Amino acid sequence: MRPFDNQYEPIDYQHQQNPEKQAPEKEKTEKDGIVDKINQLGQTNIPQMEQSNIHVLTIIGQIEGHMQLPPQNKTTKYEHVIPQLVAAEQNPKIEGLLLILNTVGGDVEAGLALAEMIASMSKPTVTLVLGGGHSIGVPIAVAGTHSFIAESATMTIHPIRLTGLVIGVPQSFEYLDKMQDRVIGFVTKNSNITEEGFKDLMLSKGNLTRDIGTNVIGIDAVHEGIINEVGGLGHAIKKLNELIEEGKKNHQKDVIQ
Repeated sequence: MRPFDNQYEPIDYQHQQNPEKQAPEKEKTEKDGIVDKINQLGQTNIPQMEQSNIHVLTIIGQIEGHMQLPPQNKTTKYEHVIPQLVAAEQNPKIEGLLLILNTVGGDVEAGLALAEMIASMSKPTVTLVLGGGHSIGVPIAVAGTHSFIAESATMTIHPIRLTGLVIGVPQSFEYLDKMQDRVIGFVTKNSNITEEGFKDLMLSKGNLTRDIGTNVIGIDAVHEGIINEVGGLGHAIKKLNELIEEGKKNHQKDVIQ
């Protein structure tokens, strides 16, 4: 065996002198990246931005709680949202939360759990209802520091409904009544609507097909006192930045005092 065998890799001087040969590999990598973006985001390019001080959270489709929904349903799993809320509260770089809703409702207790966590955050939160914020989505929509609804968006307010086996005893109805009171109490506490006004909307007849309740659209939700303002994404971000600056000023005053 010769002493210099397998000690050094051969140098490709021709490849070094012709770096253009590396172009096909670079083009292949770029094509793979574009394909990944199309598969994941449905577009070839996404806007680049620096690290934002606002965390954006979406509540889309049906809110999934303790029961797993069919795979064809578009769902938001509350066990995925809760860690994000905790992380946003603990991260010092995040100064505000923007919550975007387009939900048909879902699990009552899971929705109330999310609403309570949002309402108890120390950082300013702004909610924006796009498309719809129905059923248990109403408490989540009002849980923020300030709430917006798109002009064309709707909110369905109705009593709690159950599916499946129900035991026909007085205790079952008492349980439903107490759960209903929890929803009503939270909404009235975190919005400008009165308990009587919310119950009137909830128990109204003739507004929904085969059901009791009310469907309020955009400006009607504001007039009823459920939502603060009619607006879109720009309005929501502007308001959140104002709340962040206001919080900083208040903190400085407290430090000086």
